[in-house]
Amino acid sequence: MKMQWLLLLGLIFAILIAVFAVFNVDNVPVNYGFGESEWPLILVILVSAFLGFLLSSILAMTRNYQLKHKVKMLQKEMAIKESLIATQQNEIAEYQKAGVTPDAMIVTGEKRTHDADESLRSQPRRNEFGTNDTSDHRPAPRRDEH
Repeated sequence: MKMQWLLLLGLIFAILIAVFAVFNVDNVPVNYGFGESEWPLILVILVSAFLGFLLSSILAMTRNYQLKHKVKMLQKEMAIKESLIATQQNEIAEYQKAGVTPDAMIVTGEKRTHDADESLRSQPRRNEFGTNDTSDHRPAPRRDEH
């Protein structure tokens, strides 16, 4: 329905341009930047309208192509995430059948990490040079001296 209204609006606009052009048939000077000539105003109006239509059509087709490409990418991403959800739902169902309660996990893409404090503390941290840092960097408790 929207496309029909746009087509009707475009047709009305084209008729208005044609009527306006028919009333303006005098020769006018046209400066090209590198030269000048005289053309009938009707041709200047119609060529300008056609070039405007052509430019807007090219821009609309480019935008349409970009949006279709983005939709395809988002559909692929959605399919991957739906697959991940289905896998996780199957895992949950298996855990429920076995009567086991799994630890909470944070899932980011394909990599999974446990959300338990003990597992995070047991792993040594790496410093900026890539070597393991196993020392305790917590501040020493303050002792008030009297």
